[in-house]
Amino acid sequence: MQESKETPISSHLDEIVAAISITPRKKIQNKLPQTALFQPPREKLHLCEEKAKSYSSSHEYKQAVHELVRCIALTRICYGDSHWKLAEAHINLAQGYLQLKGLSLQAKQHAEKAKEILTSSIVPPYDDNTDVFRCSIELFHTMGRALLSLQKFKEASENLSKAERLAKELLQCGRIIKEEWIEIQARIKLSSAQIYQSQKKPKEALPHYQEALEYIEISRGEKSLECVPILRELAGVEQALGLHDASINHFLQAHLIVLSRSPSQEEAAVSAHFVAHAGIASGRTEHHDVAEQYFQESMANLKDAEGTGKARFLSIQDDYCRFLQVTGQKERATSILRESLEAKVAMFGDLSPEVAETYRLLGGADLAQGNHSGAHKKLKKLSWRKMMVACSKTVARGWSKVVGESRDVDKDVEAPAHGSSEEKMKSILARMLALDRGLSLPSRSDGKACLLPACSPFLSTFSAGPCMETPPGFQQRGATQKRRVGNLSPKAVQDFLRFPNFPSSQFICGLKQCWLNPME
Repeated sequence: MQESKETPISSHLDEIVAAISITPRKKIQNKLPQTALFQPPREKLHLCEEKAKSYSSSHEYKQAVHELVRCIALTRICYGDSHWKLAEAHINLAQGYLQLKGLSLQAKQHAEKAKEILTSSIVPPYDDNTDVFRCSIELFHTMGRALLSLQKFKEASENLSKAERLAKELLQCGRIIKEEWIEIQARIKLSSAQIYQSQKKPKEALPHYQEALEYIEISRGEKSLECVPILRELAGVEQALGLHDASINHFLQAHLIVLSRSPSQEEAAVSAHFVAHAGIASGRTEHHDVAEQYFQESMANLKDAEGTGKARFLSIQDDYCRFLQVTGQKERATSILRESLEAKVAMFGDLSPEVAETYRLLGGADLAQGNHSGAHKKLKKLSWRKMMVACSKTVARGWSKVVGESRDVDKDVEAPAHGSSEEKMKSILARMLALDRGLSLPSRSDGKACLLPACSPFLSTFSAGPCMETPPGFQQRGATQKRRVGNLSPKAVQDFLRFPNFPSSQFICGLKQCWLNPME
């Protein structure tokens, strides 16, 4: 819910130009029929609105945003710059941006634009302005959600209060029917609950979640899928307040709704995992049977899955092993973890956090059983993997400073679904080596420097070279080329990486030696 960083507000001119342009961005072999090219703007607008709704319902939010941008351009053509319909189009686009993580600033910008348009749209006589007032309710609610994502809680609450007050006045005046008011109340109460929850005030959030659920059940029915996210958030609040029986019941209610709609195996597994996790969180022995039952159900749904489903299965399996350790079934947990190690290496890579966590759990199990040599070996492997993750983050930050790219460090650390984190580390080092030697970097079609598989041969020909200064703990065996440096401990490598006065070539040299001398 909270977003610590927001992406800069991008210019939408290119998108709007593309929206009304006849020339497509990419060459399409099958040309559109003449009737599609010469459709009236209002027909095109209706078509774009239907496409946006379709994309949103199938959770394809990026495509939905593209259609909503086109809707703004076409609405301006059809209705002009001061019509409330244009404000509605901006509000719809703002809601689309809120579905995409990191775009709350854009949502706020479009909500403010809609407010400017509506201000000029409300003119006497006010009897004809019902549509404008309805649009104003959506505006205040959308602005509140955008401000909530930006963690501006006071302003968000003020906007939601305005929306609630205006909806009540329209109901009293007979401008909207009670069913419409109930739907509006459900959305406002849910957003109000999320404001309190974001401020870590579960006690204040609880009644708002309960009201939101009540309104949704009245308007959509008790078995509606729209109840599921509210039930889960409500259960999370009850869990934080220690109301574990109510929490488990609400997770179970959500799970039964999901199962009644013929879900995919992954959706059913995730839903069962929520119930199992709630059973663990209570800490009560009477809930252990519930946790065991739904862990087994969750893993059974994903046992033969591939790709992201397999990754989720391994994650749920780790949670199950922790549950087994808590309930005293340590031998069974250890056996499952050992069997899963090979699959995790294949899925996440040998230096991934998932593999490191497995070594930690196995090392702890060996230690508890008195197998000190086995525990020492596994914890050494854990130490090496953690150090390599730290090295990867250091490389990513260094690359960002040298090249000026804005890079997500976590993306450099995480292994691809079907790749090896070792290859990613080699590729990053190759880029830095090429830059240090003055080589030009191959570029992608978007103009950014791409990874350098072509520079991989350089990894075998690093020059150790004479060091200007030697950091503590780092011992070099000479200055000859193509040399391996042995006996590097994680502490020595960390000292090396923290040493500030090394030129980039020596920095790369040190990382090369880290790579060649892992701890076994």
